[in-house]
Amino acid sequence: MPYDFETVIDRRQTNSIKWDVKANELPMWIADMDFKTAPAITAALEAKAAFGIYGYEDVPTAYFEAVADWWASEHHFRPELASMMFCTGVVPAISSIVRKMSAVGDNVLVQAPVYNIFYHSIENNGRHTLSSDLIYQDGQYTIDFDDLATKLADPLTTMMIVCNPHNPIGIVWSRDTLQRIGELCLQNHVLLVADEIHADLALNGNDYTPVASLSPDVAANTVSCVSPSKTFNVAALHAATLIIPDATVRARVSRGINNDELAEPNAFAVPGSIAAYRDGHEWVAALREKLAANQRLLQQFIKTELPAVHVIEAQATYLIWLDISAVADDASELADFIRQQTGLFLSAGDVYRGDGHQFLRMNIACPTSMLQDGLNRLATGINAYQAK
Repeated sequence: MPYDFETVIDRRQTNSIKWDVKANELPMWIADMDFKTAPAITAALEAKAAFGIYGYEDVPTAYFEAVADWWASEHHFRPELASMMFCTGVVPAISSIVRKMSAVGDNVLVQAPVYNIFYHSIENNGRHTLSSDLIYQDGQYTIDFDDLATKLADPLTTMMIVCNPHNPIGIVWSRDTLQRIGELCLQNHVLLVADEIHADLALNGNDYTPVASLSPDVAANTVSCVSPSKTFNVAALHAATLIIPDATVRARVSRGINNDELAEPNAFAVPGSIAAYRDGHEWVAALREKLAANQRLLQQFIKTELPAVHVIEAQATYLIWLDISAVADDASELADFIRQQTGLFLSAGDVYRGDGHQFLRMNIACPTSMLQDGLNRLATGINAYQAK
């Protein structure tokens, strides 16, 4: 069945955070796709709306069965139904887990540059961010395992948040890498929390490994956070699932999630999620093809028109990490200049910390014409900046 990823949809004046911009501006920053969601989801929500009663609801077994079936089909791993719990979002869940599973003053380890909201979840709750920065060399990122081991061994480090696939750089961590990280966490009594919200968007033959599918001893020391929100562009449904193999860890996390009132779905979260996971396979396959094609278009454009910019090839996600170190040494200044000159709104990489000050993040989940417009604006802005 063909799906439409080319029609430009006007999202202005729709309460969209992304599109709350000036008339001449083109937002390509926040992780929000400009495609309509899968038709099966729309149909499920229409049916729910037509029912006309939206009282308190519980999460049925059918929801967890749909999640398990999706992971079995898409990722060759079927989580146990008893290991899962519903929550209203990955970020709220991470914040709750930080509060419940660590103490004020503890270190929570991350790998910068990484999703900036992790820092909010850690620091707004009175914990300290400890980063084992990824090593950037010859256009590629790798993990400094000696540094990681040292920082995990710090007595104040009680939790690690791993991002897989990694936002913003698009790496899909291999099974061996994740197992090694998990073993280090286990050896040092550090709980491993995995943000796997981009799991379904591995591209070009890259294969995502669920953290919960690692060896049983490692998996027992993990909490995985998954959601249809990025895959199907349904963030406002507020639905996510925690996969927690160990019963003791699960009980403690559950207490935190329930105390924080994050366990009750809105009226549309469950039917929308079930429709996504049961009937969204073909749509997601087509989406991956579109995202891969958009990435190829961007790569060719940058190579031809902006040779001073280096593209970090995304193994997953629709977020492209652009090395602008040969153009500017302050990504925030460059992003502001490009927006002022052209209206193109990108994310400045410094918010992700680490070496992010020399990168811009660009969202390419949009119709071809919109992407081409964005690329043209990017070239205009960078050329004007270099000509100053």
